[in-house]
Amino acid sequence: MIDELYKQAVARQKEPKAGSYTNYLFDKGLDKILKKVGEEATEVVIAAKNADKAEIANETADIFYHIAVMLAETGVTPADVQAVLDERNGKQSNVHDRPEIETY
Repeated sequence: MIDELYKQAVARQKEPKAGSYTNYLFDKGLDKILKKVGEEATEVVIAAKNADKAEIANETADIFYHIAVMLAETGVTPADVQAVLDERNGKQSNVHDRPEIETY
């Protein structure tokens, strides 16, 4: 899924298409792309909080798309992300090693 979105984003970078939203984002640059990633992340959180499955799916699709564009813009590939996930796989994490997790 992310691989295909990423490939489409890279293809649009290489061969711009007039009127394309993807090219609009690339033309505006990283700050605009990151703003959209942040907006979409917030919308995913709100949809999940509202327990609206259709909206969760819709907003998750939006954030996946914008993340794919961000990866293309920054030169990070889905394979780079997968390598990090593979490295983490099977490792145990202690909740006390993560200050952002509150223990009760």
